[in-house]
Amino acid sequence: MTIYEVGGAVRDRLLGLPVTERDWVVVGATPEAMQAEGYQPVGRTFPVFLHPDTGEEYALARTERKVAPGYHGFTFHADPEVTLEADLSRRDLTINAMARSPEGEIIDPYNGQADLHARRLHHVSEAFREDPVRILRLARFAARFAPLGFRVAEDTLALCQEMVATGEVDALVPERVWQETAKALMAPAPSAFIRVLRDTGALAVLFPEVDRLFGVPQPVKHHPEIDSGEHVLLALDQAAGLDADLATRFSVLVHDLGKGITPAEELPRHRGHEARGVPLTEGLCERLRVPSDTRDLACAVTRYHLDCHRVRELRPETLLGLLNGMDAFRRPERVDGFLTACEADYRGRLGLEHRPYPQADYLREALRRCQAIEARPFVEQGLKGPAVGEAIEKARLAELARLQPSD
Repeated sequence: MTIYEVGGAVRDRLLGLPVTERDWVVVGATPEAMQAEGYQPVGRTFPVFLHPDTGEEYALARTERKVAPGYHGFTFHADPEVTLEADLSRRDLTINAMARSPEGEIIDPYNGQADLHARRLHHVSEAFREDPVRILRLARFAARFAPLGFRVAEDTLALCQEMVATGEVDALVPERVWQETAKALMAPAPSAFIRVLRDTGALAVLFPEVDRLFGVPQPVKHHPEIDSGEHVLLALDQAAGLDADLATRFSVLVHDLGKGITPAEELPRHRGHEARGVPLTEGLCERLRVPSDTRDLACAVTRYHLDCHRVRELRPETLLGLLNGMDAFRRPERVDGFLTACEADYRGRLGLEHRPYPQADYLREALRRCQAIEARPFVEQGLKGPAVGEAIEKARLAELARLQPSD
């Protein structure tokens, strides 16, 4: 029995990055031998064990064979005779197909170190084409390592395009698409995830609403980058720079979906794109089974981001409608994510990345003033039921009118 550290931990250590989790491969062992050493079995489709002290996962060296379409269509073979090189050969990218021996030697049969130095994301073998999840993982690694200069190798990109053309991506289940997307959106450069998916053709299959934005013009006065898709990518990276959470970053990704269906005769203007975009956002969330809290914030950002940008110009009735529409009084914790998404959208424009966003403070002050209005005084006046709510609404409108700039 020989145990090797494999995968991401080896890669990140060579890159000088912190190692947050470790994976292990065991060569020359049987399930019985592992259990005799105190390891607890957890794998359902192939033998994986938990270390009795650390709880880390240890997998028996294995090979795999494609037997059916999709990423579930594999059989696995684990045996003491399976070599480390054979196990590594089934991995997706060369930079993930390295191992470290107990003595600290790097085992690199597929030139992962050379690709690290070249900043290249390259598939290990033709077996890459057998698992469509690997396209998502490739795009996710691009989002993680783009700031270090990594790019997808041309032949790997061509291989992915062939996989899309043959329908492999159609077999992906919503849960796995969302899982990989969530990880990619939280990477340092989430725009790279979308770019790689688009370059492979997978974006049109998995996120057709987003893919439709590319090539759609916007008024150059407000959007020097012109292209609606490019704007979304700029805004996504702004959200990452603002250290936004997942729900906020996803909201930025979908906030302009309505621009993708603007009638051609109205371009480059997009009057009403906010309302048009809400059903598209809802449909995408339903299709990918996006968590409800994330969906609700995304719909609020889609519907109200333009109102937020011009919040100082809104009539009190419109401003109160914005606060009610985003459910700010019952869900005040949603406000920060909403405002961060709007700020990322506002700054996600070519050459305007550093402009301030005072609208956020204005909306927070509007909410604070409205929240300070309580029901008790109206109840003490003898009002009951709906009359109390009407009085609170009227008082909020008066307070918002006082907040409005005099100029």
